[in-house]
Amino acid sequence: MPTVASRPAPFVRLDGSPVRALVVDDEASLSDLLRMALRTEGWETKVADNGHDALRVAREFGPDVIVLDVMMPGIDGLEVLRRLRDDGNDCPVLFLTAKDGVDDRIAGLTAGGDDYVTKPFSLEEVVARLRGLIRRSVKVAGDPEVELRVGDLMLNEETYDVSRAGTPIQLTATEFELLRFLMRNPRRVLSKAQIIDRVWSYDYGGRSSIVELYISYLRKKIDTLGEPMIHTVRGVGYTIKPAAG
Repeated sequence: MPTVASRPAPFVRLDGSPVRALVVDDEASLSDLLRMALRTEGWETKVADNGHDALRVAREFGPDVIVLDVMMPGIDGLEVLRRLRDDGNDCPVLFLTAKDGVDDRIAGLTAGGDDYVTKPFSLEEVVARLRGLIRRSVKVAGDPEVELRVGDLMLNEETYDVSRAGTPIQLTATEFELLRFLMRNPRRVLSKAQIIDRVWSYDYGGRSSIVELYISYLRKKIDTLGEPMIHTVRGVGYTIKPAAG
């Protein structure tokens, strides 16, 4: 049986309560294994074995991160995620599936998922990726407050607030991480390879079109509030800079 390696200090919310995780998989043995691993991390963890229960538990439990199996009878993982997003739930989601084709990865990520792990997997890898998602989206104790500004665009790395000219902007965990990377490098042109390496934090192995997709998401949320800030440098990559004028 896989074991979790030595871990960094556990995450807790700013109020001192444990991080909450929801594991959704119709394989009971796998769910139990993940639940034990995450409880060892100090996280409060609940399990659901089908899509209907996953939606119910997500509403009642309010998880900070979800591990979601794609292939389930009835409502599959992609449909669960679509319904969560339609309800306004932006909780980061790690897809867990036996499918490993590039098209399946793209489908999961474009549906609003934030990361993707194929079976079989190591517990160490799953826990590491979940910790990365938590850092992007949950207010956890011990993280210093850092505020990034580019022109009238503001991003707070502690509170995860984003606004432009005072107008709040709601971002998913992956959108936030992409914007943070751009804002940490204002006026610098970042290649698709650099963005994939930094934002997805592992050897994604998929198509670079996922970067174009998420850049388009950011533009719809940011550039529609004023003059364009996110720019394409053809054949090179993307950059962010204060709006002209």
